Amino acid sequence: MSQQSLDDWTVDENGGQPDRCLSFTVRGPWGHFRRIEGNIVKQTYRIIPRTTVAGLLAAVLGIERDGYYDLFAPDSSAVAIEPVREIRTVNMPMNTLSTAAGNLQSLNGRGKISVKLPDPTTLRQQHNYEVLVDPAYRIDVALADDQWYTELRKTLAAGESHYVPSLGLSEHLADIEYHGEFDVADGSQSDPVEIDSAVPNAVDDVVLDAGTRCQIEESPAFMESDAGGRTTTGFTNYAYNPDADSLEVRDTKAASVDGRTVVFV
Repeated sequence: MSQQSLDDWTVDENGGQPDRCLSFTVRGPWGHFRRIEGNIVKQTYRIIPRTTVAGLLAAVLGIERDGYYDLFAPDSSAVAIEPVREIRTVNMPMNTLSTAAGNLQSLNGRGKISVKLPDPTTLRQQHNYEVLVDPAYRIDVALADDQWYTELRKTLAAGESHYVPSLGLSEHLADIEYHGEFDVADGSQSDPVEIDSAVPNAVDDVVLDAGTRCQIEESPAFMESDAGGRTTTGFTNYAYNPDADSLEVRDTKAASVDGRTVVFV
């Protein structure tokens, strides 16, 4: 397959569509991708956000917390997300300890290494979490940085990960099934076209037939680091079928990957 570099793969040249990608499925018994809106019930996004995919792959590669944002920037990466199981949620009460600075205590405070942990003697707070049940997503990802792309391919193919993968919350452990590396070809030229993945930024172009369910959500897509930690710099509106079926969409640039029709962002 041809090799791309950060210098010659730009959104302006080909709409963000790469010529090859890595494909894998991430799944687990539970998942929670916290919505940024405040609510008594801690709600979850239904489609794994693009920023979460970036964090998941950074964990696989062993990249530090704030060290991967440029790698997954809009002009140097492409990601397609396809739910492969019916999307279901349940509200689950959880007892939590506060992690505010005033509620942490030092472990081994007099030693060379000191770790701050929540005080286990304080009262727990109960919160209701909206949790995904048996979530599973097929992810197609391409990186313009060929060195990191090659490292990601080797790591996924070996079934390895530097850090334990999870679906949002660290306690929601995930399994990753690597499918391989695939050419990315132009999708069907018909209009409308049947899309298997969630469809980014095409909310008004979805064809709603009788019996077809479609839901919409906006989630974080891109981040950058700043003095305060990290800031969301871009969002994506996804249209998706909660039954994990396809959607018909007009006037969209689709790609063909491993016999599936997806849209990258």
